[in-house]
Amino acid sequence: MSPDIARLGAFDAQDVPSMDGLRACVHCGICLPQCPTYRVLGEEMDSPRGRVYLMRAAAEDRIGLTPTMARHLDLCLGCRACETACPSGVPFGQLLEATRGQLERRGVVAPERDSKLLRFLLGVFPHPRRLGPMLRGLRLYQRSGLQALVRGLGLLAPFESLRTMEALLPPLPAATPLPPERTAARGARARGRAGVLLGCAQRFFYPDVNADTVRLLAAAGYEVVVPRGQECCGALHLHAGRIDELRAMARRLMPAFEDVDVVVVNAAGCGSAMKEYGHWMPDETARRFSERVRDISEVLVDCELPLRPLRETVTYHDACHLAHGQRVRAEPRELLRRIPGLTLVDLPDADLCCGSAGIYNLLEPEMAGELGRGKAARVRETGARVVAAGNPGCLMQIAQHCRAQGLPVEVVHPVTLLARALEER
Repeated sequence: MSPDIARLGAFDAQDVPSMDGLRACVHCGICLPQCPTYRVLGEEMDSPRGRVYLMRAAAEDRIGLTPTMARHLDLCLGCRACETACPSGVPFGQLLEATRGQLERRGVVAPERDSKLLRFLLGVFPHPRRLGPMLRGLRLYQRSGLQALVRGLGLLAPFESLRTMEALLPPLPAATPLPPERTAARGARARGRAGVLLGCAQRFFYPDVNADTVRLLAAAGYEVVVPRGQECCGALHLHAGRIDELRAMARRLMPAFEDVDVVVVNAAGCGSAMKEYGHWMPDETARRFSERVRDISEVLVDCELPLRPLRETVTYHDACHLAHGQRVRAEPRELLRRIPGLTLVDLPDADLCCGSAGIYNLLEPEMAGELGRGKAARVRETGARVVAAGNPGCLMQIAQHCRAQGLPVEVVHPVTLLARALEER
């Protein structure tokens, strides 16, 4: 029997947090300044060190699984900035997700958590067949003028959750067909076959990002496949501790990409979860799949693209699950610098969470709002006209708070800028 299973404390034996991981924390505090919630609240139990202390205390049977513990974990954005800072290699993200799974299975819920809203969000957003029809109604809401009327009269003021969701809505594009199922390589060098994940939010809120991803990969020399049978990757369920549902979604998704050399993802949260399938499903199929997953920037940085000048001043925000979850930082910046005429300026606190964190900004609007306002203030300091970020949730969150502060900036995915500069041949 492994040490993790031998000493469970308050935890059951399913997906138990790693005791080795918990014990790796030496309580040095280097993570504290990197933690968004600690920076806002200044509370030890709302820091990575404090949360690890709670998890270890539960594992050693010194405390039980309580609503108070659940609340401290609910407030965590799961941004994993603490992992980047940690000199001891504490796998905080996996510990958090495993402990959330324990709380979820036991039905331990903090009174502050809106469980009905969480069930609604997880029941709609990761399911394209449900999200699509809902967005058709929202598209009509925007284009009919009803949105302007509702906002002008403040009709949603008494309904915090609805008001938060409505404020985040970007201008919804017209119904856009999916990219072709197969696109031939056009680059000078044949690089193999790339499969593109459509994502759930990306395919509806930012379909142009998927279309541009296909164009860029083809121009780089890849035959591009967009499997029609693909469903959700399960990232939102993983972050909520619903690990069995993650596994079920992963098992449905992986077969769609069996015949590709690389699985290309343009949403940071999705890519991070897919790269960790091998951890949550320790079998050869999941491990091989995870090894083929790459962020779009990791793929394109090794390619030569014909780019014409694009005269813009751009700043770049590090999506948490790209910078901290996948450790991808240099590649997006390198790609932007390759665009002739583009000026890339540094964003202060570029890798501090914007407050989106999947559906966190809908479940914890107060904390998310504080972080979003801070991010918009940092954007203002740069003087940039364009903000680039590699995750749809970040795009929505940053755009909303820049609008609220009257900042005339465009918030786009890096591939959007690369596609604008691409010379078709």
